[in-house]
Amino acid sequence: MKPLIYKIKTIGMSVMMTVVALSCDSEEFLENENKSILTDQTQWQSEANADIFINDVYSEIPRVSTLAEQLDYYSDDYNISHYYTSSNWRQGIAQAPGSSTDNPWGGTHGPTNGYTWESFFIKLRKCNTGLQKLEENKENFSDEYYNKRVDELRFLRAYFYSEYFMHVGGLPILTVPLDRNTMTEDELLTPRSTFEETFNFITEELESIMINNSLSIKYENGNADAGRATLGAALALKGWIELFAASPLFNSGETYLPDPENFVHFASADSERWAKAAATNKKFIDEFGGIYDLFSDLPNLWRASNEYNSEIIWDRQIVANVGGMGTDYERRGGVTYVLGQYMTWGNYNPTQELVDEFSMDNGKDITDPTSGYDPQNPYVNREKRFYDFIVFDGATYKLDWMPEEDIIYTRIDKTYANPDNTNQIDLAGSTDAGDSGYYQKKRLNPDAAPGSDASGQNDVFYRYAEVLLNYAEAQNEAVGPDQSVYDAINRIRNRSSLPNLETGLSKEEMRDAIHKERRVELCFENKRYLDNKRWQQQEETMGVPRHNMVIRNSVPSDNSGILVYSVEEEVKYTAKFEAKQYMSPIPQNVIDQNPNVKQNPGY
Repeated sequence: MKPLIYKIKTIGMSVMMTVVALSCDSEEFLENENKSILTDQTQWQSEANADIFINDVYSEIPRVSTLAEQLDYYSDDYNISHYYTSSNWRQGIAQAPGSSTDNPWGGTHGPTNGYTWESFFIKLRKCNTGLQKLEENKENFSDEYYNKRVDELRFLRAYFYSEYFMHVGGLPILTVPLDRNTMTEDELLTPRSTFEETFNFITEELESIMINNSLSIKYENGNADAGRATLGAALALKGWIELFAASPLFNSGETYLPDPENFVHFASADSERWAKAAATNKKFIDEFGGIYDLFSDLPNLWRASNEYNSEIIWDRQIVANVGGMGTDYERRGGVTYVLGQYMTWGNYNPTQELVDEFSMDNGKDITDPTSGYDPQNPYVNREKRFYDFIVFDGATYKLDWMPEEDIIYTRIDKTYANPDNTNQIDLAGSTDAGDSGYYQKKRLNPDAAPGSDASGQNDVFYRYAEVLLNYAEAQNEAVGPDQSVYDAINRIRNRSSLPNLETGLSKEEMRDAIHKERRVELCFENKRYLDNKRWQQQEETMGVPRHNMVIRNSVPSDNSGILVYSVEEEVKYTAKFEAKQYMSPIPQNVIDQNPNVKQNPGY
């Protein structure tokens, strides 16, 4: 049973007003001229009432599975031939919006992942207000409650900062709510902090939470507090943001464009940042490894019945079919036509570049001449994750909501009675059929037929496999491929029935192996865009065409010939990437209203 933590979002205000009305004599209520004082006093007079406010802060975590654009649309893992902002972005069309916006339809502002300048500061103000009110009304709460809720809000504030920091770099550091009535203009017009100052604020907050030890390490499925911040979430976030910032884009002492105020990079390089990231992720493995672990059934890790399993560290609760609290993730992607019926918009189209990263079941790359790979029979003897994650031409497709299995064909077939009502590849992007030759299966809810609000699978942000990958990468960069690096990567490979990595790899060879493993293991989890960014690889991944698998019959008139597999460039867009796109722009109206806020390089 789902805890009620996020249901507060839709009923919180009505509950709050009900609490206010029931907490005072009606005559006194009517005679009170300043309703805001009464509401404020009532809100913080008990733990139950305070939780109404704090639960609303949790509701500010974006429901990313409901977003029209997934962050991976801005990567080389998806081929999106639509009318989204990501379509402009991959053509190098990027400029500062006039005002805060996350409009996915043809915008030029770039990726948001549910965050804009305006929405970020709304989230931040709620965190700071909650912290201020908890302190002002501390006598109304037990020490245990006070300490837990303070660190939950501090975690949420650090989390919100980390998410927007990854898109824009340095941000104004605010720890109290701004107040026009009591603050000077200088206090209100807070400038952006540097990249390093913002990074330090996030990591120091998380470190303080760990030292306080007021939060639980993990919650289990069915626990009333499941979905709240934990020590596990705090340590995982710290390890990730340290890895992110230690990476080449930010930690070279130079930047992709002139950045004299150091908004988007550290002023100087420091190789010790890799060691710090490795140490934090190793601390998680050593101290929490007996509580968190790899979940044995990877394809079903996201299933609602498996929420808060051993691998889940930090997620956002989703509740199906309850007042807009579910998700339509399955409607937006997956196979377009299932059992002859139009079911999805076909948005999640894996690229050939991603498909080629999946190994053979013997663990060898398909480029290895001894691997057994046959480019004219490319879907035979591939690794287990390929069949778990990807729908390919000729694949058997059966999810639990389907009455029977289907066979999915993406090949070009001139004998189709109506090609527009099939899954035949749509190279022009004119229909909802996929335009890469593949569909995504990973993360689709097997229990829920595609439909609005029908799915209740939680949005998973961090899981234990990522901690292992984070550690392996940071440790390899810090000291090279020691045994602990092999151990971390091999645990992930072994779960999917792959053999251990070959021994004796150089640091550079291990780096390539780790990058490949991240891409396969974390595909479709909105990680690839951030990896391409931090590795400073977007010119080579996004500035070039992506590729599709086009399958034709050698005798197309009656399909009496053989299938011919051809890897071909996407045809709808001319790919381009400009250096300024490494970071998103600040809205122009923000700069107009606060001249102390400066724009990111290149905009």
